[in-house]
Amino acid sequence: MDNTGIRILGAVLVVISCSGMGFFMAGQWGERLKTMEHLRKMIFLLKGEIVYARSALPESFDRTGKKGGGEIGDLFIRVAERMEGQRGEPFYDIWQEEIDKLPKAFCLSKEDRQSLKGLGEHLGYLDLEMQERTILLYLEQLDLSIGYLREHKQERSRLYTSLGIMGGIFITIMMY
Repeated sequence: MDNTGIRILGAVLVVISCSGMGFFMAGQWGERLKTMEHLRKMIFLLKGEIVYARSALPESFDRTGKKGGGEIGDLFIRVAERMEGQRGEPFYDIWQEEIDKLPKAFCLSKEDRQSLKGLGEHLGYLDLEMQERTILLYLEQLDLSIGYLREHKQERSRLYTSLGIMGGIFITIMMY
């Protein structure tokens, strides 16, 4: 293969890889939306367990985790197991540690994780009415985030894919 063929192959690979990065970023936006919607469902289930079934917090988390499934369901189950196994450790500490253990590939932004940690701050030691209000406040915040993600999904997906493709072409032109 001559020098021109290698340069063309390199240019094609750069455009393809940059385009792939754009499509990946667009996919991440969609995954974050799905994760937030699943989290919302799980919090509704938790609210039902606490308020209507009047279950203890460890039992509520365990049932919710088993009903919801997925990575968030596993989070809830791990929290329930730690609450049952370690008496005396504050719920908020357990909640924070388990959220920190979530993999970085888990599609939640830093702000989403902080908001989720904030939910655990008031659960576990307040009365039933205050726990319900805390959950409802978190659900309102979650609904706002989900609304924002839905509203900007198509726009961001186009932006990321276009920037990926155009970035690849720009880098290719700069290489020549």
